[in-house]
Amino acid sequence: MTTDAAAVPDWEMRFRAPRVSLPDWAEDAPDRALFVSNATGTYELYAWDRSSGRQRQVTDRPNGTTDGVLTPDGEAVWWFSDTDGDEFGVWMRQPFGGGEDEPAAPGLAPSYPAGLAIGRDGSAVIGRSTDEDGTTIHLVRAPGAEPVEIYRHRESAGVGDLSHDGTLIALEHTEHGDAMHSALRVVRPDGSTVAELDDTEGGTKELGLAVLGFAPVAGDTRLLVGHQRRGRWEPMIWDPVAGTETALPVDLPGDVGAEWYPDGSALLVEHSFEARSELWRYEPGAPEPVRVETPAGTVSGATARPDGTVEYLWSSAERPPVVRSTSGAVVLDPPGAKAPPSVPVQDAWVEGPGGRIHALVQKPAGEGPFPTVFEIHGGPTWHDSDAFASGPAAWVDHGFAVVRVNYRGSTGYGRAWTDALNHRVGLIELEDIAAVRDWSVASGLADPERLVLAGGSWGGYLTLLGLGTQPDSWALGLAAVPVADYVTAYHDEMEALKAMDRTLLGGTPEEVPERFEASSPLTYVDAVRAPLYISAGVNDPRCPIRQVENYVDRLAARGAVHEVYRYDAGHGSLVVEERIKQVRLELEFALKHLGGGAVVGAPGPEAA
Repeated sequence: MTTDAAAVPDWEMRFRAPRVSLPDWAEDAPDRALFVSNATGTYELYAWDRSSGRQRQVTDRPNGTTDGVLTPDGEAVWWFSDTDGDEFGVWMRQPFGGGEDEPAAPGLAPSYPAGLAIGRDGSAVIGRSTDEDGTTIHLVRAPGAEPVEIYRHRESAGVGDLSHDGTLIALEHTEHGDAMHSALRVVRPDGSTVAELDDTEGGTKELGLAVLGFAPVAGDTRLLVGHQRRGRWEPMIWDPVAGTETALPVDLPGDVGAEWYPDGSALLVEHSFEARSELWRYEPGAPEPVRVETPAGTVSGATARPDGTVEYLWSSAERPPVVRSTSGAVVLDPPGAKAPPSVPVQDAWVEGPGGRIHALVQKPAGEGPFPTVFEIHGGPTWHDSDAFASGPAAWVDHGFAVVRVNYRGSTGYGRAWTDALNHRVGLIELEDIAAVRDWSVASGLADPERLVLAGGSWGGYLTLLGLGTQPDSWALGLAAVPVADYVTAYHDEMEALKAMDRTLLGGTPEEVPERFEASSPLTYVDAVRAPLYISAGVNDPRCPIRQVENYVDRLAARGAVHEVYRYDAGHGSLVVEERIKQVRLELEFALKHLGGGAVVGAPGPEAA
């Protein structure tokens, strides 16, 4: 479909503008790269030969593809093939220059993915998760070879990384039963254990570890690890063979991650603090890191190239994303109309029942109070940042203020803030949202009669729970792919999320029924008075459709004002026009029930 750019409103152009991810490059062939783009209107994988400039589309599927990785030699692309967004499938393999797809590990049945690492000798370590088997990890010694199982456990686990020479495999696991805090194990290709690192020992079960990557040098057994020993995420170097741990003097506030420079001589440090991020270079043994200059905003990913330059994906709430280099160049600039800018974000700090809450505010021109959308992030272990987002910008274009709350459970504010979700799941987050809601009204920002609670995934769950437990606070609700009936959701969801729910709530629905009842939106559905719009993917393995239907049936039984939109995809859509359609339907629903002008650009052919 062709679209007259002059007739397309800004909010739609932000979705349609061509986007690219940060290109990933082959370790031993750095001119061969892989990235994701929406150039065709659907997010797909693209191969890029940087030496010739040639780009080609690798995947072409109705519901899109985003999970892919290059082999170290750059000769092939592995990509994950599921069915219509259900996240259940197999890895496929395609030559970098083009050709037929073939199963990368034909001996493995479909599953949910649990990590992948590809060796220089053609081997691969493949993680799988199924309801029947829990997590299994397999070694495939060559393309098409029979897989050999090297790990199995009922609890969640995953492949972390494979050493440069392929002799060590780093695994993350939660055999201790705490799905929020992983332990690490390094094994040989035969599955035998080399070393363990477990910060959950001693009964605390509160300190997590994460694999950040083996040193990219032959014979080097050092492993870069993320830990929480000082109350936040930060890196250290662990040598599982030598049995040594090396702390790094990277004393920056907030969470800190890192990856190796290609020659193993330094670390590229990614620092996230108060909804912004920045980059640093640290050489082991140096007294402190050195700043890598980037603009104020959010770095969504970064990589160090063999020549020492750093490439990174940057944006701010005002400015659309761009892949930049520390050399000053734009690395990858897709052709086509650019996304219009939005308005900058403003910070708000609000005292809440669990400490100071950080909220991000965008507002239209003019004086408040404004109709206001509380756009609640998913996760729950995630956070909103000063990054470009087309959804909030669409609300601002239509005269709404947008408030995003980094409630307890969010990352980026220390381990205690993230781990505050304990048994009173959902209710804790809503206490923080309520505090920011009260601030928004008292400050003159928000019109108390036109407050919208909205969000997707965990944000959709909090929307439904908030409408039922705080019925006098909200004029309207918009819930996308939500948890609606917690008990049914638990029984239908993918195994890894079952483990997360057992950690959050302290057991299964049969073991702690009162906690699941207290945290389930279905418990409070009869108290919901605000008009409610729900959208759901019929193939969603994370927030399955049956539990949404249970909630909708209860709304319908008492004649509650609601609309439901079901679409043929999983946990969200990778099709641009489908995303636009969903935002348009939400805008129309809100304006119909709250009053205001028509949706800019509607109706359009995508709404049919």
